[in-house]
Amino acid sequence: MTATDPILQLEDLTLRYGSLTAVDSVTLDVERGARHALIGPNGAGKSSLFSVIAGRIRATHGTIRLDGHDITRVGEARRSRLGLVRTFQHSSLFLGMSVLDNVRVAVERSTGSPIRPWPSPRRDRRLRERAMELLETTGLADRHAALCGALSHGERRQAEVAMVLACDPSLILFDEPTAGMSAAETNLFAGLVESLPRSMSVVVVEHDLDVVFRLAERVSVLASGALIADGDPETVRNDDAVQEAYLGRSHGTDLFGVAS
Repeated sequence: MTATDPILQLEDLTLRYGSLTAVDSVTLDVERGARHALIGPNGAGKSSLFSVIAGRIRATHGTIRLDGHDITRVGEARRSRLGLVRTFQHSSLFLGMSVLDNVRVAVERSTGSPIRPWPSPRRDRRLRERAMELLETTGLADRHAALCGALSHGERRQAEVAMVLACDPSLILFDEPTAGMSAAETNLFAGLVESLPRSMSVVVVEHDLDVVFRLAERVSVLASGALIADGDPETVRNDDAVQEAYLGRSHGTDLFGVAS
């Protein structure tokens, strides 16, 4: 694949539960190095689409390609090893362990380091140093000894990002990352995402449209499981179908509450 090829390609992706269609024939490309947002009203199918992309749920129909390779039938763990990593709406940390130990476990798993019946000081030092580097990156180095259960909601998100980065991902799926955050925590998290290297492509499902339009260079909109708009933020913001999906009307007040 060349640098200009999409990192992720969805073709006619569909997910059905009996007569209910949760994802309806979605065809979409995510460009390499993208900052891409997926938005839509409640029940639009955003999290279902994320689950299919991540491999947590198998698609009923369609194709998923990561870096040009068909991963449609590849399991979730294998997709993670291939560079596709997802965070969830709710924290998935070991709350009784320290921040450092949580990240250290992620580093250990990502490197495939075997479990040893005897200590290896050199290996342990290397894992700890890498974990601390990631905590520096995510702004949690000074909290490395704290139990994850003692962290604020925003700090838990920072720890999760450190664990994601331990996997050296090429594509990160953030599922409603700022839900429940204060304004200050949201601003800090958005800055963290902005600081990620362009070697990591980002797709974010987010209800906070201020965050969406701060981070995203491209926005895709789902409604009733179908893709109804896709383009740059300004184009999507002014799209009548998007206005209708969010506000129940095509004219009047836009997504920012400004009269149109």
